[in-house]
Amino acid sequence: MTLETDTPAPLRSLEEWQAFIAAPPLHRFLALQAVSFDADRGEAILRLPLRPEFSRSAERLEWHGGMTATLIDIAGDYAIAALTGHGVPTINLRIDFLRMAGPSPLTATARVRKAGRTIGTVDVEVHDDMHRVIALGRGTYRLFQG
Repeated sequence: MTLETDTPAPLRSLEEWQAFIAAPPLHRFLALQAVSFDADRGEAILRLPLRPEFSRSAERLEWHGGMTATLIDIAGDYAIAALTGHGVPTINLRIDFLRMAGPSPLTATARVRKAGRTIGTVDVEVHDDMHRVIALGRGTYRLFQG
C-alpha cells in the first residue's frame, strides 16, 4: 500500500526511523525505541520501556493507562508516517484496555487499515514481553501536513 504525496520518500533504515521518532522532545523523554517499520505495508512497531514516572502506583511498577494510550497514538502516527514520510495529526483515538500491564516494556504494533486522500485509519495492538495483549486501539489521522 503506497500513498502518493508531495513529500519526500519514506525513510528506509531502522536508524533513520529511530532518529525520526526521537526528534520530538516528548518522544525523547519517553525513550521510545523503533523496533521495525515497513513503508510498503504501512506498519510501525515501537517499544516503550517502563520507568517509575509511568507507573500508576507508588508501591509497585504498573503501567498507567495514559501511557499506554500515548504509545498507541504515537505508534499509529508513525504507521501513517511510514507511508507519507511525515508525522500527522490525530483526529480520533479509541482504546480498549484488556488487562493490567505489569512491569515489562510495552510493544505497539500499528498497521494502516486504510489510507485515503485526506484521512487514514490505523489499528494498534499493544502487548507485554509475555506477548499478552494489553490494549487495542484505533486511530484516525489527517494525512496531509499544514
